[in-house]
Amino acid sequence: MTETPTVQFLSVEGEFAPTESAEEYRSYLDRLSETDLQEFYRKMVVVRRFDGEATNLQRQGQMALWVPSHGQEGAQVGSAFAARPQDHLFPSYREHAVGLVRGIDMLAIVELLRGNTHGGWDPTDPTNGNFHGYCLVIGSHSLHATGYAMGLQRDGLVGTGDPEVDAAVLCYFGDGATSQGDVSEAFVFSASSQTPNVFFLQNNQWAISVPVSVQSRVPLYLRSRGFGVPSVQIDGNDVLASYAVTAKALDDARGGGGPQFIEALTYRIGAHTTSDDPTKYRENAEQEFWVKRDPIVRFEKYLRGLGEGDAFFDGVKAEADDYAADIRARTLVLEAPPIGTMFDHVYSEPHPVMTEQKLWLERYEASFQEEQA
Repeated sequence: MTETPTVQFLSVEGEFAPTESAEEYRSYLDRLSETDLQEFYRKMVVVRRFDGEATNLQRQGQMALWVPSHGQEGAQVGSAFAARPQDHLFPSYREHAVGLVRGIDMLAIVELLRGNTHGGWDPTDPTNGNFHGYCLVIGSHSLHATGYAMGLQRDGLVGTGDPEVDAAVLCYFGDGATSQGDVSEAFVFSASSQTPNVFFLQNNQWAISVPVSVQSRVPLYLRSRGFGVPSVQIDGNDVLASYAVTAKALDDARGGGGPQFIEALTYRIGAHTTSDDPTKYRENAEQEFWVKRDPIVRFEKYLRGLGEGDAFFDGVKAEADDYAADIRARTLVLEAPPIGTMFDHVYSEPHPVMTEQKLWLERYEASFQEEQA
């Protein structure tokens, strides 16, 4: 298979220097206003501050587990802003920035990883921006996303020519998921049915402790081509590249052009989860290489080059601190949900087996009170 150059608009130093492969996507940047660029930066900074606060809360016993997203903000924010309101987004379990862009209350992620809820948020609630539930089973949601895209086809919501109607499905997963059979099957079905899927791989270089060099002998973006799914590789720490390439892929998918695959080269700066110790398997030099390519630092340099001043950046920092403080305050007053809620949303409609199990548990719990009496 022929390799193609990585798409990049911003240099490591934050200068606008599009690579030759970026020219195809350059016109998509014309859609962006000064306010949009400010929002890119604001969302990246806020979610990183949220991520750090959530990590601290986990260390202080408020959650059993946290999944850090530090370092992947550029890939997530750019791609999420490329989606239209009618698009559906299927995350794995690290897409905190995508959830923030789509409008979910980030406390819902805390509640999910705290064990207060089995779902976190209602994907059918319009305020949640068609952001579907987190999926901790590696790669399985790629099939959910493909099935949903088939549904959009059958509902006549693809290729109508009306930008307010046509919809696509944006599915996120990591490099390790590309080794799962579910992802390969998703490629098969999406290619066969020409579904409006955009598969967005955040290659953060490590599937827990397994490096990409062990996972694959070829660049990961080439894997989908064997199934008939066109692909492109981007600099995932360049928020402009993430936005422009995803915007084109989604436009093509909505218009009936079939599935697309994007590999975003990025890096997981922190641990896989708070139960992981990356110092056991990663070299400091590797991490330092990627720290110098930080998506937030790079984009700040770019904005300053456009004339953005200290007042803006200071304001964003204050906003991020306030957001984190609010998350902390609301986390500390969370209470355990009624024990019976574990049965309430197993099925979309009341189910006699669930009803009986819930009644059994209530009787069982009540028996302890009777014995004490």
